Amino acid sequence: MHSFMPPTRFFPYLSWRDIQAMPDKPNVVLILPVGAIEQHGPHLPLIVDAAIGEGVLGKALSKLEPDIPAYALPSLYYGKSNEHWHFPGTITLSAQTLLSTITEIAESLYRAGFRKLILMNSHGGQPQVMEIAARDLRVKYEDLMVFPLFTWRVPHITKELLTPKESQLGIHAGDAETSLMLSILPDQVKMDAAVAEYPDLPKDNLLTMDGRLQFGWVTRDLSQSGVVGDATVATKEKGDRILESLSDGWVQMIKDVYAFRQPGF
Repeated sequence: MHSFMPPTRFFPYLSWRDIQAMPDKPNVVLILPVGAIEQHGPHLPLIVDAAIGEGVLGKALSKLEPDIPAYALPSLYYGKSNEHWHFPGTITLSAQTLLSTITEIAESLYRAGFRKLILMNSHGGQPQVMEIAARDLRVKYEDLMVFPLFTWRVPHITKELLTPKESQLGIHAGDAETSLMLSILPDQVKMDAAVAEYPDLPKDNLLTMDGRLQFGWVTRDLSQSGVVGDATVATKEKGDRILESLSDGWVQMIKDVYAFRQPGF
């Protein structure tokens, strides 16, 4: 049941008495991986985002010093994926359902005495929901700290392994995600079906797909295959290096959250 997680770091393996007796619960770091079940082109399985979150977090927790109290919650596999729903197999929650689910999970943990929760989101279509949840929970519970973090935003070396074009435009099922999946779940990757497809975006325009000046889009606007990037150049060697680097970044992030104190307190 613990998948990639070290069993001693998997929250559901604890009993209620273990949790009741846990020392310094307000500083225990709980991590909720939030993924998606959505299309990732013809070569990758629907579970990519959830697999990446679990793979990276499991690797990080295996590296984390034993004296840092941190536990992985079971992954939330379903997310807000309606930008992909023109492709068969995609399962999506509404923003409100996802927001309510995260909120009620956080409130359950709060009642048990925990005060630090990381939302480890691996799907690019829903960071805004994580941010709203974190802010609203902070308003409702003044001693609760929720950290809406994106799996790929910790320090890592991935851009050093990609072409400039892929770094800019490869936002879905391209080189980085495919390489990482070759490291995490190689048997589920069909490299013979990998494609390269980039969107035809207006030139000399400030608007971008994924940045500070965005336009609203669905995947069908950008890609016929469901891939936005170049999956054909992915390798396991790159994936191994990305996994190592991302997990190192997450070790530091978990340690920073453990040490964090809300300003003003």
